[in-house]
Amino acid sequence: MSNVVVLDNGAGLMKAGIGGERDPTAIVPNSMGRPLSSKKWLMAEQLLSPDVDLTSATVRRPFDRGYLINPDLQSSLWSHIFSNLLKITPSHSSLLLTEPLFNLPSIQRSLDEIVFEDFNFKALYVSDSPSLVHLYEASRRPYGLVSKAQCSLVADCGFSFTHASPVFQNFTLNYAVKRLDLGGKALTNYLKELVSYRSVNLMDESFLMDDVKEKLCFVSLDVPRDLQIARKPGKDNLFRCTYVLPDGITNTKGFLKNREEPKRYLSLYDKAPQQVAGEQTDTDQLDNSEDRNRSNGSKIDLTKNEFGLTNERFLVPEMMFRPADLGLNQAGLAECIVRAISSCHSHLHPVLYESIILTGGSTLFPHFAKRLEMDLRPLVPDKYRLKITTQEDPILGVWRGGSLLASSPDFDAMCVTKAEYEELGSARCRKRFFH
Repeated sequence: MSNVVVLDNGAGLMKAGIGGERDPTAIVPNSMGRPLSSKKWLMAEQLLSPDVDLTSATVRRPFDRGYLINPDLQSSLWSHIFSNLLKITPSHSSLLLTEPLFNLPSIQRSLDEIVFEDFNFKALYVSDSPSLVHLYEASRRPYGLVSKAQCSLVADCGFSFTHASPVFQNFTLNYAVKRLDLGGKALTNYLKELVSYRSVNLMDESFLMDDVKEKLCFVSLDVPRDLQIARKPGKDNLFRCTYVLPDGITNTKGFLKNREEPKRYLSLYDKAPQQVAGEQTDTDQLDNSEDRNRSNGSKIDLTKNEFGLTNERFLVPEMMFRPADLGLNQAGLAECIVRAISSCHSHLHPVLYESIILTGGSTLFPHFAKRLEMDLRPLVPDKYRLKITTQEDPILGVWRGGSLLASSPDFDAMCVTKAEYEELGSARCRKRFFH
């Protein structure tokens, strides 16, 4: 059994497990939360328990805007993972750790102190996310372009940032990396603002709005058309969905009032007219039953404990593609990718355009890759082919690349040992990692 711990330390989720395995042992929030009804702070997997009521919970995160700001909190979260979930002894293990691109030297020193002085790991290797994603994709398709050319562009849409990073021979080309200051957290905050302005004040409900975003949001392929549809009343509005808030007694988690409602918009992308007609008759029945319930004056009035979503469902992910429409002085994701590739040598351009890899939780929105291709095609010269690949599991892609690297025979030689750290210090040891 491998004694290398692989830790993909994301700002939103931590993925931790043993090197050489396919999937991590733990996928937990990188945060602590305290419910209103409790004085005890819950951490990591305790926040995922179905019995915990996280309504208006206080949240503490070790990361802010992509950078580690609270090393003590991070250390206590790691300690919980290593002792309770992985059940390993750090002094007998090596650690493969991911960190954000362009991490500050002061933060790197803090991380090294935690790893070697607090936990006493025997060796450490630090990597960035894009190179691990590239390594995993190249190993999955040994005869594919990514593997043969040893070159790819990784678009990592994470919790705090979105990076477009060219990777060449397993090294991220830092001079060409472009960053968009938008990630999953910004999208959730925007959804909070829209819902709070239009229906119910949910500005304190981070966990709840994350759930709403993941279940209901999607990327629009034709925004003007969809905005027109979203203005229609009743059954003609294919985007209308109702989300029921937790009441703290029978339901501690929010849920969809009707499981089929979120799928109605898919009829816009199907070419079979019969299916659309069928869907509309279903919605007629839905609306009629709702009207009947209201006219009967049912005893439980859910309307006070729920809210509706229409155009918010596609306007929130739209931030990634057109941030300027919301007053943000940022380029969209497609322009970010073009700028990153243009910063590389011209000989790499055709290969990079043909090997774009999407990773990170924000790429899980339906139609994300298709919309990105639609936005990219007009910006890319006609002589280049364009191919966008979404990872089979965008959340675990980085960890799986790390697991693969940790199981390679060269891994021990790449690490910095505790003795070297004590002799040379953090700054000298970091030069070994080349990024």
